Amino acid sequence: MYNSEEKKRYLKGILSQKRYNHSINVAEECSRLALKYGEDPDKAYFAGLLHDICKEMDPEEQKALVLESGFSVCREELETHSLWHGIAGAYFIKIRFGIEDIDIVNAIRFHTVGRAGMTRLEEIVYLGDLISADRTYKDVEKMRKLAYSSLNEAMREAFAFSVKSVVKKNGLLPLCTAEGYNFYTRIHKEEKNISNADSRRELK
Repeated sequence: MYNSEEKKRYLKGILSQKRYNHSINVAEECSRLALKYGEDPDKAYFAGLLHDICKEMDPEEQKALVLESGFSVCREELETHSLWHGIAGAYFIKIRFGIEDIDIVNAIRFHTVGRAGMTRLEEIVYLGDLISADRTYKDVEKMRKLAYSSLNEAMREAFAFSVKSVVKKNGLLPLCTAEGYNFYTRIHKEEKNISNADSRRELK
């Protein structure tokens, strides 16, 4: 169902070697995360493989796809060129390959900006992109360990990392990113409150 080998050949023809290798690394990471968290590993591999399909496309072509997509796109995304490839890529796989699976489309659409209430596949692609084998940023090993120990905590940390990165660069923060951070922070607080309540009951 998910013809990854065919898509690999396609990607090899349009991406630089570095970007192609990154795409393979993300696909493999997504497959491992899917096995850990009960998702279809083949579907996760496929979505991870295609996540950066428009990353090296001409900016004007990316923008044209974004505007043509019909997706809900906030002002901050429209004003940030580095975010166009996710939106463009999600639309591109629909019109170029006929992929209509909304979970795969959204996993690509939101793999950079994130959002509140992401599906498990969306979370996997979001994290897979962040912890793939080629990533070397500070604390990446910590993030890798967290991704395999607590999905919700990893998502909270990933959003915090994203928000800090945007602020450090004086960038614009998309509303969906802020909402995603709030969403996973609330989950973290709720889980912590439950854990503390359980601990208090055990002490009685």
